[in-house]
Amino acid sequence: MSGHIAVIGAGLVGAGWAIVFARSGHEVRVFDASETIRERLPSHFRASLEAMATYDLITDVDMVLRRITVCCSVSDAVVGADYVQESVVERVDLKREVCAEIDCYLGPLSLVGSSTSGLPASSFTEGCANRERFVVAHPVNPPHLVPVVEIVPAPWTNDTTVQKTRDLMQSVGQAPVVVTREIPGFILNRLQGALLDEAWWLFDQGYATAEDIDKTVKYGLGLRWAFMGPFETIDLNAPTGIDDYARRLGPMYVELAEGRPPAGPWSDDAVRRATEERRAALPADQIDARRAWRDNRLMALVASQRKLVP
Repeated sequence: MSGHIAVIGAGLVGAGWAIVFARSGHEVRVFDASETIRERLPSHFRASLEAMATYDLITDVDMVLRRITVCCSVSDAVVGADYVQESVVERVDLKREVCAEIDCYLGPLSLVGSSTSGLPASSFTEGCANRERFVVAHPVNPPHLVPVVEIVPAPWTNDTTVQKTRDLMQSVGQAPVVVTREIPGFILNRLQGALLDEAWWLFDQGYATAEDIDKTVKYGLGLRWAFMGPFETIDLNAPTGIDDYARRLGPMYVELAEGRPPAGPWSDDAVRRATEERRAALPADQIDARRAWRDNRLMALVASQRKLVP
């Protein structure tokens, strides 16, 4: 890419995107409608990059910082950009408004990816003159530490947009996943939602505490899932592979599914009890500190994964 990359919306996700692109060598221009956020971005970037440097995830904090410019308008950020990462709040009306403004300043080959967690691009890009160059590029928060990004086209997104967005994400160290067509929640949140629904049901019915359900994932499923997914997991869990696993254990999973009640709203009582349990384990005034702990653990994990043979 010969031009810069623009990031519109600089909350936790947008700021993480700016780091993703800048650490890989791109010039990045960032805009957020909040002056307060814009003023605190330089210190936020430095703190995040210095933390990454302690885990050898970057080598030169100042060099990365010099590639990031905080802008005072959408036009200042977008004009001349090869790629725009839209990361505003998850509201259809706001995304529609912001994408329309971005659309006004796009160059003839510029692409736009949206950080939406579940809104399809078709719900907010239909009115854009360049709608074929808009696509969902959904990261996991924080994107500079968790590399997966889901690329989801609207019905009118052209194939070139999908391919070029995938290539860009690959080139900046992310792990792009192409979803062939729109589906609510995409892939990651549908998988997460299925696990959460079962976790809430088990908790609500009193089969285990929230802590023990978390332990089951933390010390069981999560250890394998840190470096391989569900299909590879079961492929390795039967003597001759995935078809063997399906023959041996498929009927058990069918029986479990048939006995599982339909998913419904998480009960108010379960949410109340889970909240009480979590606040007893982690008081509300310690959540920010625990979030920082999480990010440090993620950095250590990413650093460790880089040493593993794929």
